[in-house]
Amino acid sequence: MLADLTQQKCVKALKGEAVIPTNLTQAEKREMIDKAKNSIVLCLENKVLRYVAKEATPKSMWAKLKSLYMTKSLPHRQLLKQQLYSFKMVNSKSITEQLT
Repeated sequence: MLADLTQQKCVKALKGEAVIPTNLTQAEKREMIDKAKNSIVLCLENKVLRYVAKEATPKSMWAKLKSLYMTKSLPHRQLLKQQLYSFKMVNSKSITEQLT
C-alpha cells in the first residue's frame, strides 16, 4: 500500500496537511489528500475497512492501521507465535491458497 502511495506521490499526505509542500495550490493539496485516502480504501478488505472508514484524513487512517497491525504487545506476539506454530500445510491447496 505504501508503494502505491509513493507511486502516486501521495506519501506526504500520510504525515498531515502541514507537511504537504506550500508551493501547491489548495486544489492540488485537496487532490493529493483525496488520492491518498482513496488508495488506502481500495487496498483494504471489507473487514479492515470497517475500522478505518470512519477516519476523515489519510493521516488518521494510517494511524488507525498502525494501531491495529503494528502492535508489539506481549499478547499480540504470543498470538502470532501460536498461529505460526499451529500452521499446517494441506496437500490439496496451493501455497498461495494456504497463505490467504
